[in-house]
Amino acid sequence: MNQPVYTDNDPQNELVTLNLGPTHPATHGVFQNVIQLDGERIVSGVSTIGYIHRAFEKIAEHRPFYQITPLTDRLNYCSSPINNMGWHMTVEKLLNIKMPKRVDYLRVIIMELARISDHIICNTIIAQDTGATTTFLYLFQFREHIYEIYEEICGARLTTNIGRIGGFERDFNEIAFAKINKFLKEFPVALREFESLLNRNRIFIDRTAKVAAVSAEQALDYGWTGPLLRSAGVDYDVRVSDPYSSYEDFDFEVPVGTSGDIYDRYLVRNEEMWQSVRLIEQALEKLKHEPAGIFHADVPEFYLPAKEEVYNNMEALIYHFKIVMGEIDAPKAEVYHSVEGGNGELGFYLINDGGRTPYRLHFRRPSFINYQMFAPMSKGMLLSDAIINMSSMNIIAGELDA
Repeated sequence: MNQPVYTDNDPQNELVTLNLGPTHPATHGVFQNVIQLDGERIVSGVSTIGYIHRAFEKIAEHRPFYQITPLTDRLNYCSSPINNMGWHMTVEKLLNIKMPKRVDYLRVIIMELARISDHIICNTIIAQDTGATTTFLYLFQFREHIYEIYEEICGARLTTNIGRIGGFERDFNEIAFAKINKFLKEFPVALREFESLLNRNRIFIDRTAKVAAVSAEQALDYGWTGPLLRSAGVDYDVRVSDPYSSYEDFDFEVPVGTSGDIYDRYLVRNEEMWQSVRLIEQALEKLKHEPAGIFHADVPEFYLPAKEEVYNNMEALIYHFKIVMGEIDAPKAEVYHSVEGGNGELGFYLINDGGRTPYRLHFRRPSFINYQMFAPMSKGMLLSDAIINMSSMNIIAGELDA
């Protein structure tokens, strides 16, 4: 694209300053871009973050491990179970806890449902920003169905606080499995219709193809991971490169694009939803070959006992108190664990000095890293294209600021 040349002393150069955010309907949360416009074309921009910075890492350093889980919910709240389980796996790595296969498979089911939920939000918003409201409303209902599954398993919907260090708080009941199977039957039909409405839609393609294209070299230079990096042609996926939760037991593909433009990002996320359905189906099949009733590891020093036991058993009450209050010391160690979040590599860097709380804790938030490229990408772009570009990056403000 040939971009116009601007000079400050040009009398005809009347630029407009626009605050795109922090309270703007087109931004995906509370963050800001101060941009200079020549008509509808962006000349330059500066990104501003921190409007909802909550100092989660420092708060976490004053909390026992269990009380950190609700903080992770409020990072990427579009796929919070992945955050929860990524944190639990980090602590399990610190404590050297070996998980039963059945727990791993249950986690895969929940994490892949969360991935679908996250990608539904991103791709339907891309469609909405190109004017396709029908597709947005149609597919978005399946996010509600996923929330109903969460609610059946843990009682919560958005910020789930799902699971525990060492497994789950309870086993999945028959209603939960019935809802999962119903979702697997109905969602592929809707996803196929969603694709048929957009994949070859002339207007949608014109608005997304060759827009905000990023090369593999640029994506790597900016530290991109997840669907954004894969759309640029780099087949990096934490589930494959450093498997966790027994992902090595599963057969699935890593979708990869070529041009790194908005259309490729949309296609990659769509294909990832198909792969997530495939993974959930495999996990359900693998559960049939595992002993029933196992939903946590045998680690009484760190796994919260059931409330009924706490109310009726003194030993369980003691364990409950010591775990919640952080009375049981963890090993002195330095660990890093990452999972494949909805937006890329979600990592937890934990330094423990043997006490009841982390000595230092850092969250690797993919949105924070991915967003750094938005302002440079936007230079020379039409404002309407920049809005769709932001949607395709799926920047979640909670994960951006932490």
